[in-house]
Amino acid sequence: MYFDVIIAGCGPTGAMLAAELRLHDVRVLVLEKETEPASYVRIVGLHIRSIELMAMRGLLERILERGRRRPAGAYFAAIDKPAPEGLDSAYAYLLGIPQPVIVRLLEEHAIALGAQVRHGCAVAGVAQDDDGVTVELAGGERLRSRYLVGCDGGRSTVRKLLGVAFPGEPSRNETLMGEMEATAPQEEIAAKVTELREADRRFSLTPAGVGVCRVVVPIAGVSDRATPPTLEDFRRQLRAVAGTDFGVHSPRWLSRFGDATRLAERYRVGRVLLAGDAAHIHPPIGGQGLNLGVQDAVNLGWKLAAQVRGWAPETLLDTYHAERHPVAEAVLDNTRAQMELLSTGPGPRAVRRLLTELMDIEEVNRRLTEKISAIGIRYDLGDGPDLLGRRMPDLDLKQGNLYGLLRRGRGLLLDRTERLTAGGWSDRVDHLADPTAALDVPCVLLRPDGHVAWVGDDQRDLDAHLSRWFGEPSD
Repeated sequence: MYFDVIIAGCGPTGAMLAAELRLHDVRVLVLEKETEPASYVRIVGLHIRSIELMAMRGLLERILERGRRRPAGAYFAAIDKPAPEGLDSAYAYLLGIPQPVIVRLLEEHAIALGAQVRHGCAVAGVAQDDDGVTVELAGGERLRSRYLVGCDGGRSTVRKLLGVAFPGEPSRNETLMGEMEATAPQEEIAAKVTELREADRRFSLTPAGVGVCRVVVPIAGVSDRATPPTLEDFRRQLRAVAGTDFGVHSPRWLSRFGDATRLAERYRVGRVLLAGDAAHIHPPIGGQGLNLGVQDAVNLGWKLAAQVRGWAPETLLDTYHAERHPVAEAVLDNTRAQMELLSTGPGPRAVRRLLTELMDIEEVNRRLTEKISAIGIRYDLGDGPDLLGRRMPDLDLKQGNLYGLLRRGRGLLLDRTERLTAGGWSDRVDHLADPTAALDVPCVLLRPDGHVAWVGDDQRDLDAHLSRWFGEPSD
């Protein structure tokens, strides 16, 4: 069978991308090499921008049922500061949720929209020509599509087959992370953790339920990350670091991660694109990885759909790399900085003390929080008001809330003047005339990802920007 888009990898990025494409009736096949979900149940955090995207697509209520809200503070290098007041979002919190749960919810969402998902299918070969892409599976089967997107993780087969360079720094150290029960009294654990964290901020042992602890313990050197750690590895390293293993037993899940930091040189080679960890990897400090991938998917989905459906302006698909590559570059930089602030040397510890003091300044704390939560992103869309290129927060409107109007993945003209029109683009762009909208500008044109593509009140100028983002008008 011939598909419009094949996606390699059904993690959060791949599943979200499949759903975004299906909003535009794109024929999608997702190939996942694993036959079963991951056996470990790591808790991941959805940051503010990702929560907004889930609300924008009508997914948030289902996700909230399975997650746990936490204050949107203490993000940066685990420096314990409260969330800044007045964050510009109706969803100003962190949502902790088991990773298998968010993957399952996003996969179910994609399937409900009509995506096909095949498990136990590993990509082994890729060849592209002027008309499409041939994907060869490990068993020899060949599939054909117009486009292929590699969402297949940090060891991406698709990226390697493309020959895309993945420069950066390899892992120098790694960290063991897991959840397990402990027989040591909580008072003893708390006292030892307080003592050790003065010397090494990377170490922690915190409650994760009745009688259960989440253990994070650094380990010198690097081992084979393809081999999962054992409980004995944790016991051995805890004794080396803390002088005791706290009687840990009965693990819920165990994992290891390194501090490798790499960024693909190109996000697109012809008809093949990269997203999520296939395009960028970094230490998990600040919990940005899953969020960065999901946000890649929402940026790419409507653009790739436009290409498939035939209305994309010539350069639209190239804006995916132009917009998302710098975002990933900034995330890699902030994780590098955070890892330095967690180092045990006297210099990094002095810088950490200084930054801790500076974060008492509200604007400093706000800037770092907006950086980690991705609500401070501004795409470079040219000269214009500060709002141009930024994501639009959710607003109360006469027809409900703004994000509820974006569920179909279409553009939106929000018009306070009641004089403008989407005209020949009305098959791609919705129009809401609402003079009561809480905007400081007359009108905004929103892209399907919720970012502001135009600000103004002139129809001719609006038409030019509709053409820029949504192609030629229909007859």
